[in-house]
Amino acid sequence: MRNSSPVLRSGLTVAAAAALPLALAAVPAAAGPGISVSTTGSTVSVTTSACTQINGSWGTASLLTSSQGSFAQGRQVTLSGTSTSQSAAWSNVTSGTYTVIVICSDGTTAGTQSVVVSPAASPTRSPSPSASPSRGVMGGVGGSATDYGTVTLVAGGTLVGTGLLATAWYLRRRNRPYRL
Repeated sequence: MRNSSPVLRSGLTVAAAAALPLALAAVPAAAGPGISVSTTGSTVSVTTSACTQINGSWGTASLLTSSQGSFAQGRQVTLSGTSTSQSAAWSNVTSGTYTVIVICSDGTTAGTQSVVVSPAASPTRSPSPSASPSRGVMGGVGGSATDYGTVTLVAGGTLVGTGLLATAWYLRRRNRPYRL
């Protein structure tokens, strides 16, 4: 048997360890802490702390729709702020999915992030109060809403009184024992 296989394996391990830093160097490093995107209604805003001011400019942010492919095609806004925080905002943004890209004034990309703008909530209709009748509900037997005169009311009262007397006479007569 030959003992070259442990040497070969250790040689491959050393070669892989040497190639790892080269492979990691080829991957672009993230520029700074990145960006933070938020939505409030139809307003989209972005904040970052990755940009530095050059010639009075912090950089530019762009809002791209799903059909736009480059930074220049989007709605661009100049970043404003301080050395600790820069921001930009877009108002009257329609509902949909957007991509926000921030490019600092030195040409580096601070970050890219997707955001979904929800459709505006439709106002709910509440029932409007209706005018109340000036004389109340006007309910009654049969839904009558006519104002009857005094004669009609006296005639109705007489009929009710007669009915009560007839009922009392009938019940009293019924309680008497039969006489032969």
